[in-house]
Amino acid sequence: MKRESGILVPVFSLPSKYGAGGFGQESYDFIDYISDAKIKVWQILPLAQTGYGDSPYSSVSVGSINPYFISLEKLQKERLLKKVELEIAKNNDKYIDYGFLFNTRYPLLKKAFDRFDKNDKSFKAFVRSKRAYDYALFMSIRETNDNKPFYEWEEPLKRRAPYALKQFVRENKERVLFWQFVQYIARKQWFELKAYANSKSVKILGDMPLYVALDSVEVWKNPELYKLNENFYPEKVAGVPPDYFSKEGQLWGNPVYDYARHKEDNFFWWKNRLKRVLRTFDLVRIDHFRGLDRYYEVDADAKNAMVGEWIEVPSKELFDEVHKEISSKRIIAEDLGIIDDGVRELLAYTGYPGMKILSFAFDDKPDNLYLPENIEENSVCYTGTHDNDTLMGLLNGASEWDLNNFRKGVKSSLKKFKIRGNLKTPKGIAKSIIKLGFACKSNLFIIPMQDALLFDTDYRINEPGTVKNQNWSVRFKKRDFRKSVKNILQNYINRYAR
Repeated sequence: MKRESGILVPVFSLPSKYGAGGFGQESYDFIDYISDAKIKVWQILPLAQTGYGDSPYSSVSVGSINPYFISLEKLQKERLLKKVELEIAKNNDKYIDYGFLFNTRYPLLKKAFDRFDKNDKSFKAFVRSKRAYDYALFMSIRETNDNKPFYEWEEPLKRRAPYALKQFVRENKERVLFWQFVQYIARKQWFELKAYANSKSVKILGDMPLYVALDSVEVWKNPELYKLNENFYPEKVAGVPPDYFSKEGQLWGNPVYDYARHKEDNFFWWKNRLKRVLRTFDLVRIDHFRGLDRYYEVDADAKNAMVGEWIEVPSKELFDEVHKEISSKRIIAEDLGIIDDGVRELLAYTGYPGMKILSFAFDDKPDNLYLPENIEENSVCYTGTHDNDTLMGLLNGASEWDLNNFRKGVKSSLKKFKIRGNLKTPKGIAKSIIKLGFACKSNLFIIPMQDALLFDTDYRINEPGTVKNQNWSVRFKKRDFRKSVKNILQNYINRYAR
């Protein structure tokens, strides 16, 4: 990796008249904005269609693209929607209202589908490729079953009996075709946007969640790859034990992988998945990388993640197979949480850069690996992640003791880097931490937009272990992308050779 800088903004957070950001003009304007600042990487969160809880890390299909990201204005330009019809989709609330999106987007997409030329050559080729066929089947059957999870469907459909699937398609041909249309349009708009970013010398850093949701295409299609009972209910579920983020741990509820079964076909599913995400993005961050060394599983009926067991993964065999078919140079590992020698050895074995979080650095311990002066080149440095409070939220909410530690630590690091900083106020400390991120040795430094704007905790993207209306719902306004902020970022990029 070259010495570069990036910015973290979820697609849904981009300013839009229609309730949430998407692949419309707001994304093109944002690419222009960061390109002008000489920022080379735009990091996003998973693009997949969200389900209950609205988390992009829990999807009906990890290979899907969220229909909410489809640009309505682009559909209007293609005469699939009328301008007046877009009015019902307008929403300028501070946070995303996912109920509103559900109730307004799908009726509009169905109108667009009704007007779409089903004989379009590109669309017919997409349908023939069956790229979204299982997704379309899953969504269609789900619709006709009152949106019940697949493990509550009638037995033949639940178990993918060929005769039952054929009969369902015969009786629901238009419904299945609609969901293929949704993914066709979403993919078309995404790859047009990605091509534009690349033309402006901006790379897209995507995110690959480690686990899949229980009620998902992936589990329905290949239940044998997970630890499930005969009725497709999980015996064990994924999570993490108590840590910095949660006193009771995080109980994610995702089914865990049966790695003995994955080994039988040389990790075919994993190789296919990584190849797909690398076709979708320029760079990929593997979320919860530590779960590929050992993962934490909890009884499926547990109320929290305090009692569980660590299970070893045949990780070196997995990555040996993966690296036969893909390059390791486009992958970043999210190596946060409970990290031990096994994770460190796996990180060294793969050669992937890990993550360094400056929010965790200043705890009055000189050997802290996240201190700017202790960070190595083969890493990606952040002020914070989507799961952290913003820098300003962290500093404004800190106790006097913690704030003094921060001030003392930042002052020491500034001295080592020969950087000046005003540490009298939380805002001054935050600005100094940002400078240290640009100055450190990491080949890539990424700043969440919230931190670049010095926004407080009400712009936090997610608080792990909680179900809050604010989670995954933060929205920026057009006025937030100020020229002065762009100029400051460009100045730092020039000054610190990024």
